[in-house]
Amino acid sequence: MNKISYRFILGTFLSVILANGIAAQTPGDHPAADKAASAVQPADDSAASHTGVAHDSSFTIGVDDVLAINVWKETELSRTIPVRTDGKISLPLVGELQAAGRTPLQLEQEITEKLRSYMTEPEVSVMVQQINSEKINVLGEVVKPGAYTLSVAPTVMDAIAAANGLKDFAKKKAIYVLRKNATGGEDRFPFNYNDFIKGKNTTQNVKLQPQDTVVVP
Repeated sequence: MNKISYRFILGTFLSVILANGIAAQTPGDHPAADKAASAVQPADDSAASHTGVAHDSSFTIGVDDVLAINVWKETELSRTIPVRTDGKISLPLVGELQAAGRTPLQLEQEITEKLRSYMTEPEVSVMVQQINSEKINVLGEVVKPGAYTLSVAPTVMDAIAAANGLKDFAKKKAIYVLRKNATGGEDRFPFNYNDFIKGKNTTQNVKLQPQDTVVVP
């Protein structure tokens, strides 16, 4: 083996050892890098847990809805409260507020503004914990006709079940759903109970919308 080949092999061998040694170093071997990496981590996870509340601007609070109101670091002010029949709620320091007809974000902003008289930077979140205001009606030949929330009656069959089922002389093939449309009129969706329980035309079991009326002749 000549001197050039020997030096080449030796140099390659030393390069491999050096590369493996660098790769094997632990993060503690690079305090500057560790410090830079730790700087991008949140100092306290809890500091971000009370912010960034998402809101659905299309949803308006209604009577009987249950609201979860949280004032950060103020447990005595935080509570779960239903919207009264007059559409209002009552909170300590804040007093009575109109809740029905407003979005959670609008209510949150008003509570925050009123609390500024008592604390420097109040952080408030308002979430609808239970929706009871979105209701449908079930009329006609059912055992218990009346108004039901969408949470218990999301479809036609659910609405019939919530009303304790059909009476003996109900016209099972002529059931229909009435829904108000944008022009002020009403759309009509037929529902054949006999076909549905036989597994036919299952798409007729439509999802109900607020203020729909299920009619059982």
